[in-house]
Amino acid sequence: MDLEIEEKQTRSISEIVSIVEALVFVADEPITVKTLSDVLEEDRETVEAAVEQLKQEYEEREGGLQLREIAGGWQISTRTEYHEEIRKYLKTRPNAKLSLAALETLAVIAYKQPVTVPEILEIRGVQSASAIKTLLDKKLITAKGRKETVGRPMMYGTSKDFLLQFGLKDLSELPSIEDFEDLAA
Repeated sequence: MDLEIEEKQTRSISEIVSIVEALVFVADEPITVKTLSDVLEEDRETVEAAVEQLKQEYEEREGGLQLREIAGGWQISTRTEYHEEIRKYLKTRPNAKLSLAALETLAVIAYKQPVTVPEILEIRGVQSASAIKTLLDKKLITAKGRKETVGRPMMYGTSKDFLLQFGLKDLSELPSIEDFEDLAA
């Protein structure tokens, strides 16, 4: 037991930073500081310092990757200034795109959540049942319970996968409605 404690104490901050980087890299979704702390058997403050140092190293390097806090955890992602080139590359690969109806429905849900199908119909002016099914199938939205009104319709909101797919830390990172109005002007 003493050997285990002694081994843990001899781990340098640079070794902890390297292990954190490896764990963030292999994680298939953003990894939380708590999970990192549990795996490393290090206190939260040490892990937070290691994450901050790693983030700083990525920023100073000015490479194509960055360490970002997304959906409550940490993930290595491409730098936003290279998204156009990455988008161009990804267009060469087949993928499952969302229809315009599904994107409109997703936007309504993201900004008005929790929202019901009749409320979406009122905003969009067209039926959205197939778009809702597509978004549920792709796990971009989730049922958020029933509204306490006549018929008790299901309410929908965005999911953690929505945050992951769009690279958002949380919903506060969505562009404001005013930003869209400025674009339309």
